[in-house]
Order: sequence, then C-alpha cells, then structure tokens
Amino acid sequence: MAARTSRSSAKDRPSYRCTECGYSTAKWLGRCPECQAWGTVEELGGAPAVRTTAAGRVSTPAVPIAQVDGRTATARSTGVDELDRVLGGGLVPGAVVLLAGEPGVGKSTLLLDVAAKAASDEHRTLYVTGEESASQVRLRADRINALSDHLYLAAETDLSAVLGHLDAVKPSLLVLDSVQTVASPEIDGAPGGMAQVREVAGALIRASKERGMSTLLVGHVTKDGAIAGPRLLEHLVDVVLSFEGDRHARLRLVRGIKNRYGATDEVGCFELHDEGITGLADPSGLFLTRRAEAVPGTCLTVTLEGKRPLVAEVQALTVDSQIPSPRRTTSGLETSRVSMMLAVLEQRGRITALGKRDIYSATVGGVKLTEPAADLAIALALASAASDVPLPKNLVAIGEVGLAGEVRRVTGVQRRLAEAHRLGFTHALVPVDPGKVPAGMKVIEVADVGDALRVLPRGRSRTPARDRDAE
Repeated sequence: MAARTSRSSAKDRPSYRCTECGYSTAKWLGRCPECQAWGTVEELGGAPAVRTTAAGRVSTPAVPIAQVDGRTATARSTGVDELDRVLGGGLVPGAVVLLAGEPGVGKSTLLLDVAAKAASDEHRTLYVTGEESASQVRLRADRINALSDHLYLAAETDLSAVLGHLDAVKPSLLVLDSVQTVASPEIDGAPGGMAQVREVAGALIRASKERGMSTLLVGHVTKDGAIAGPRLLEHLVDVVLSFEGDRHARLRLVRGIKNRYGATDEVGCFELHDEGITGLADPSGLFLTRRAEAVPGTCLTVTLEGKRPLVAEVQALTVDSQIPSPRRTTSGLETSRVSMMLAVLEQRGRITALGKRDIYSATVGGVKLTEPAADLAIALALASAASDVPLPKNLVAIGEVGLAGEVRRVTGVQRRLAEAHRLGFTHALVPVDPGKVPAGMKVIEVADVGDALRVLPRGRSRTPARDRDAE
C-alpha cells in the first residue's frame, strides 16, 4: 500500500518546462538555468510519463546523398538586388524567412515592394496583413508603386483563414505581416504569446514545405532589440534577417543572422524616402561630407559591413569646458573606444590638451562604427581637433590602436584600400605590411600613434614612417 502511494504521488507531482528552450524541472524557477531567460518556466501539470515510440512506416526511403536532386533548392530572385545579396541569390522554394526590426523602420514597405516585384504570371504572391486594413496597404502600394495583377492582398488575423487563402490563391510567395498578430482558435492565449507564435509559425512552415512555397514572416522585436516570441521561432525558420536603421536617417541595413542557403556575412543597404525604399549598390556617399577645403577634426576610414567596404567619416570637436568634469559625448561611435583613444593620445601621443576640454565625436549619415579598424581614424580626428589643424585631403586611415599605442593589422585591408581608391582617395594610413595596394595610391605604413601623427603639420613622431607607393 505504501509503495502504491509513493508511485501515485510521484506521478501526480507537477513538472515545469521552459517555453524558450524546453528545459524541464521538477520545481518552478524564475530563471531558466539552460537559456538564462526570465519568466519562461511554466507548469505543465502532471509529470510526463515515459513512453517509447515504435518504428513506423517511412514517408520517403533514404537514398545516397549524391542521388538527391538539388535543383529543387534553386533560388529565385526577389526583384530586389540588395535583398538577394543577403539571401544568397534569392528565395528558395519552401524556404521560410523571418525579418525582424523595430517599429517604423520600413519592414512592411520593403516586403510590399518585394511582393509586387516577385509576382508574375507563373508565380502568384499573397500578402496577408494582420496589423492594417486592406485599404491602408493599398494606399502604401500606390505610394511606392507596388501594384501587380498577380499580387493578392488579404487582411486576416485567424490562422485557419490564412491557410484557406493559401488553398484558394495557391501562391509561390507568402508575406505575413506579422506573425505576432495571427492566432489559432485551437490554442489558448492571446495573439503574440509564445504558444500562439509557435503554433502559427509551425503551421506556416509545414504549409511552405508541402507546397514548395517561399514565406516571408515579419517579426516584432523587444525593447532590447531581440526578436519577440520564443527562441524556438528562430530555430524553426530557414533564414533570420535583421532590419536596422535610425528612424531619423535615410539608411537602412538588412543583416543576415541565420541562413541555411547562404552566408551570414552579407549586408544589404537601402534608402528610405517618401516614394518608398530603394536599394543602394554604392552607399558610401551617404557617409561623407563634400567640402571644398579640409576642416580640422575630421578623418575618413573604411569599415566593413559584412563583406561590403563602406567609406565613413569620423568627426571630432573639442572646446574649453565650463564645468569641473568635462563632457564626453559620442554619436555613432562606442564611448569606450573613444575614451581609450583619448587615453592613448594623452599618454603615447603626448597630447595633453584633451583632458580638460569637452569632447564631442560623431559619424556622418547615421552609420555606426563598432569595429576596431576605425580606431586610427578616431585618434586622428581627435588629434586634429585638439591642434585645430586639418588632415590632408583624400586621406583615409585604417587600423586598430592598442593601449601601448601600436597600430595593429585588421582584416580586409586590401578590400578597404580598393574601395577608397575607387572613390578617388589617393593617400592611406595603414598598419605595417598591408599587402598588395591599388596602383597609383600612396600608402603610408605606420607602426604606432606617433607615426600616424606625423601627417599633421605640427604632429610629432618618435620613429619615421615608411612611405610605399604602389608599383
């Protein structure tokens, strides 16, 4: 009798599971020890009984991998070159793509343009909106000229209705805006909840694979910038894209976070304007200020966004401080990197005028420079602002600066120099041994900050810099 009671109590003991990663535990926890997410451990009721699954009938027999037909996974262009670049050539039949971004960044505008350009006689497109009415989407389509006879529009928030539209239209491309607004009546919970998002995504993924239909899902983000909903959503889809951009700037970037059909180091550049959104094959002009004369406190560098080199401008301004603790303000730059460059210039470059002055540093065009390759440009811009002496025109600076003042090598120096040379820049400051340089470009190799400061008329250097003209 006692043994039967013990077994009964163990069977009725509640169990808890994390809705993010599936971690199971016998007691409730505020934070999942597996994925470190807060508030995701929920009670499942009784502990699941241990069961075994018998072997069943297979749907398709296993064949040698060399005999699998790979032509069915050939990508089809979306009609937007910049998006094709990030996707790895286009949309693969049956692929599910999740595009996430902040509100107002332009996700709906981009995907409506993609839906119209991808529609044709052979390939219908279905655009399902759960956040707007059909008339609102039509007004946007008129504004950006995204009208097509083969683009179908539906406003639905019920999963069964969306699946019914798939049976009626039989599209080759489905755009759902957004996955957090659609709900299934068979699942408890409000739209956007973890259970609902998981069910909606699972049903659409199964429909995409069975029909060979490409699917574009719009996803919301949290206040921290992470994709809203269960982390399982990112694991289920084939491609995860992040749509980034400052709402006060024109530039928009699409980055690949996950891609089962291509690389994740590509970046697509777009410009958002009143007539819609257009791809930018050469966006470097957005990050530069065209001047007839050089201005103190400015320096140009070449950053790598994925595989794409972009020429960007760093600006710095120093003024006498009116308060005991001088201001340090940055925009588009990491505050920690700017503080490090100030310390290096004061200790290694012997520039003592920076400690008691207000210092403002920023980038042009809303670009964000986070890679260490911009260190040398930041240091030179600060030194130029402190001495009120402009750097030479047509000069770019590339290199990482260490705390000892040394200039370290960075990746992709040759690609950066080639982009700068294409845009008309004739001089470059680079770390020692940059490799092959473009013909006609004067490259100055610098070993430390002292070498780099020699480009300023009143700069000082402990060791001479080495000039090397391309042969």
